[in-house]
Formats: sequence, C-alpha cells, structure tokens
Amino acid sequence: MTTDAFLQPPLLTRLLAAERILVAGAGGGHDVYAGLPIALALRAAGREVHLANLSFTHLHGLDGSAWAGPHLARITPDTRCADRQFPELSLARWLRDHQLPDTVWAFASTGVKPLRAAYRALVRRLGVDAILLVDGGTDILMRGDEAGLGTPEEDMASLAAVAGLRNVPQRLVACLGFGIDAHHGVSHGLVLENLAALQRAGGYLGAFSVPSDSPEAALYLDAVAHARDAYPEHASIVQGSVAAALRGEFGDVRLTERTGDSTLFINPLMTLYFGATVEALAARHLYLDRLENAGTTREIASVIADFREDLPRLRPPRAFPH
Repeated sequence: MTTDAFLQPPLLTRLLAAERILVAGAGGGHDVYAGLPIALALRAAGREVHLANLSFTHLHGLDGSAWAGPHLARITPDTRCADRQFPELSLARWLRDHQLPDTVWAFASTGVKPLRAAYRALVRRLGVDAILLVDGGTDILMRGDEAGLGTPEEDMASLAAVAGLRNVPQRLVACLGFGIDAHHGVSHGLVLENLAALQRAGGYLGAFSVPSDSPEAALYLDAVAHARDAYPEHASIVQGSVAAALRGEFGDVRLTERTGDSTLFINPLMTLYFGATVEALAARHLYLDRLENAGTTREIASVIADFREDLPRLRPPRAFPH
C-alpha cells in the first residue's frame, strides 16, 4: 500500500498540518529568500504564512515606529533605512509588487537569550504553531567537530533560540543550496554523514527539489533578481547560485563581480531542500548549550573558538568517492 510519507516529503507533511507558520531565515543576509518557495506553496495551500529573518542590517537606525519589541522590527515596503544592505526591505517591496502580504519581520543580530525572547514575542503576536528555520547553504547542519564550520555564529544563535521554544508544536529546519558552503570550508561529505546520523535518530525529514517549472520557482527567480537589482553591490551569492541551478546552468557560472576570483560549481543539487527537526539537530550538537549566556554574536564566535580549541581532534573532510 502506498503511504502519504512516500508521496509527500515529511517536512511538507508536518508544515501542512500547521495553520500558522513562521518561515525564518536562520543565518542572516538573504536566508529568508531560501524559504520563499516553501512559503509561497504553503500560502497557496491555504496556510497563514509569515516571513522573518535574522538581519545583517543595522536596524537600530530605524524609526521607533518600526520596533515591535526588543530586537524585533516590523519591516514594510515603506520602512526607511540608510543601510545599503537591507534584504528584508527589498523582500517586503517585492511582496507588495506581487500583491502578497508585505510584512517581513527582522530580528536584530544578538545573543541567544535576547533572540529567543524576540522569537517568543513574535510567536505570541502571530499565534504561529510551526517555525521553519531556513538556511541558505547547509552549515546549520554542522555539529561542531567538523574541520570547517562555514559561518556558524548566526545559524547557531537561531537554532539555539528556537530549540528553547518548546511550546511551539513544530520546529523544523530546511537547507537550500547544497555545496555552496564549500568556499567557507564546509566538507559536504561531512554534511551527508551528519544527515545520516539524523536519519538514524529519526530527525531527518528527507530531501526534495524545487520544481523548475513551478510557479514558486518562477516567483523565487523573480524575487532574487529583484533583490540583486535593489542592491547590486550586495547581491547574494548563495541565492544567485540556487537561481542559476534552477535555470539549468552548470559549472563555473559568473554570478557577480564578487565571484570573479572564485571557481564555482553550479549544479542541480543546489535546488534540493534537506529537512530536519530542530530537536534532533539540537540534541546532536556539541556546543549549542554553551551559547546560552553569549549576549552578542561576537561572544558566540568566542565560545565556538574556545570549544574547538579543547577538542582532541576535528573530523577531517570526507571526499566524495565517485
């Protein structure tokens, strides 16, 4: 007998069981864009979906009316900010252009406890019953003993913050952009090893691709192009790579001036979502509990560095055998 689990990825099954879902970029920058195809599909399926992002923007320059609470700002198409890198604002304006709900919530980059408090305030305000943390790339899957961690500070702040929200029934993670973190030292052989361990623990929720001929893919491509045009000097290499892969490009594709000195490997694996539960990721993590008292991103980086200095050895990169 065919089961629903075979016909529908478990990550989507869990999200469709919820009524109000918060799709939140975990690592700052343009990570929220990586969640856009899922958010649009859920909205089309009748779910109430809200968008949020851990922001790289200097939010403390915002007008006071934008603040919904400590470390939490409501960004709309009319929000004013002098910062020349503001993905949440460009996304809000794109949403308005497409007659979609156009609020994007922005979390200030901070430590775990204040970030968790901001999440808790937003959960209460919106009444969400599911949170989907989205990572552009896969470094949120690193547990801490790998030879290269990518850029873990913001991802781990988000993971630790949401791991503490035990009153939210569904807390999930989705990664889009397999292979992109290689230029930050991530071994994707170790990414697969970590996913296998999550599978043994019952916390891996499978993988599925963004269909290139779907409305969600077309809208995602349009949103990424809109963000690139809004801030061309800060165009997202991660989202640009996923977009190129969705268009069927392959190999060393020139994305922006910033990639001119790099050799890229754009390929179809970049269009895959990998899903996991927050609980399983947190349970396997080796230093997440040490971040509770880190009040800033800089302190998080210091805790990670101290933890890794005390390790007897790091797991070396694993090469693909074929």
